[in-house]
Amino acid sequence: MELILDMTRRYTYADYLTWLDDKRRELIDGFIRTMSPAPALSHSRVEGRIYNTFYNYINKCGGPCEVFNSPFDVRLPKNGETEDNKIYSVVQPDICVVCDPSKLDERGCLGAPDMIVELLSPSTRKYGLNDKYRLYEASGVKEYWVIDVRGRDVTVFLLQDNGTYAEGVVYTDNAHIPVQTLPELEIETAELFRF
Repeated sequence: MELILDMTRRYTYADYLTWLDDKRRELIDGFIRTMSPAPALSHSRVEGRIYNTFYNYINKCGGPCEVFNSPFDVRLPKNGETEDNKIYSVVQPDICVVCDPSKLDERGCLGAPDMIVELLSPSTRKYGLNDKYRLYEASGVKEYWVIDVRGRDVTVFLLQDNGTYAEGVVYTDNAHIPVQTLPELEIETAELFRF
């Protein structure tokens, strides 16, 4: 039997855990956002290159950071409310880096990852640049990358001391993007967008 959900109702993470079908969803402030079907080949290639680069760097350098790719639940509670029925935002970023092991449990990450990478498709552009941008900023994600695979550019937002993102820096052709969360690591756009 197909699960029917009220898209106008506000849900919690406790509700989210009861949805036992094969559809992927996120919650932003309690409202459901359905996930796109399998991404395009170019999206998968770019995501894989970033994940592998981050994984290899962390594996070589050691330290507390870990990298995860979707599907991986990130619960973003407000006001320190960590009970399942009081968490209204759950996302599955394309890639996230968590450097505080205490935020990790068997269900994913509870609290803001240090870094999130989202790859945009035409259907998710507004969502990534508006809804998720505001959520990640309010939740304290220190480094947020938005990748436009079709446009072949990467916009990097860094959280400032006042809790807001600085104006995004856009990296395009033949740029070297410094990864603030993983010191001394750079991503080359020429390699990232090699199709």
